[in-house]
Amino acid sequence: VQLQASGGGLVQAGASLRLSCAASGRTFSTYVMGWFRQAPGKEREFVTRITGSDGNTYYADSVKGRFVISRDNAKNTVYLQMNSLKPEDTAVYYCAATRVYSDSSRHYDYWGQGTQVTVSS
Repeated sequence: VQLQASGGGLVQAGASLRLSCAASGRTFSTYVMGWFRQAPGKEREFVTRITGSDGNTYYADSVKGRFVISRDNAKNTVYLQMNSLKPEDTAVYYCAATRVYSDSSRHYDYWGQGTQVTVSS
């Protein structure tokens, strides 16, 4: 599976952004898709994940109520709608795929290249 993330940018606090992650391959719907982020000088952290078939979602407390993950299996794409952005959301955002229902990066087998999100105050 090859993943290509896009949609990052520079926005002001309170704004919204939607990230996309396009996947190659015909087995996209069988993967749990996750979003992670890594801020400068910090470890990569889990943001959210969504299952392949029933679309069950799970969010980190830091983004719950502000971010929404969704997927379109027909388009082999997963999205991350980010609302009410805060400066502390500034990071490189990565999409990733796994066959395990996990929020640990070590369980994810495939990674996109990352897209920069910068939120100014």
